[in-house]
Amino acid sequence: MARIKLRAILNMKVSATPTALELIEDLKKTHGKDLLFHQSGGCCDGSAPMCYPVKEFLVSDDDVLVGKIGDIPFYISETQHEAWKNTDLIIDCIKGMGGMFSLDNGTGRRFLTRSEVCAPNSNTKTN
Repeated sequence: MARIKLRAILNMKVSATPTALELIEDLKKTHGKDLLFHQSGGCCDGSAPMCYPVKEFLVSDDDVLVGKIGDIPFYISETQHEAWKNTDLIIDCIKGMGGMFSLDNGTGRRFLTRSEVCAPNSNTKTN
C-alpha cells in the first residue's frame, strides 16, 4: 500500500542517456527483455543503479516505481525515495566495472546515477 501512496506524491523522474540506453539494449540481447533496475542504497555497490533479471530480484512493498528507462522498470527504496524525492535521476553509462550482482558487471561499462534537483509539484496534495 505504501507504494501506491508514494506514487501519488512522486516528484522524482528517471531518464537515461543515449550511452545508458545502448548498454540496456546490449543487456537485453544477452539476458532477455525481462529486466528491472533498482537504485542501490549503498553497502557493497555504493549508490549504483543495479540491473537484474526480473526473476532474480524481489521487488518489495517498500520499493517505489519511479518510471521506466529503455522500457525497463526503475525502482528505488521508500527510504531512499524520501531522501531524494526532489531529485531527478539521470542514468548514464561510463567505462568501468559494474556492480557486483548487476548485469552490467563484466561488460567493461557500468551504469552511473547522476542527478538534478527538480522543482516540487505545486499541485501535490499530501494528506
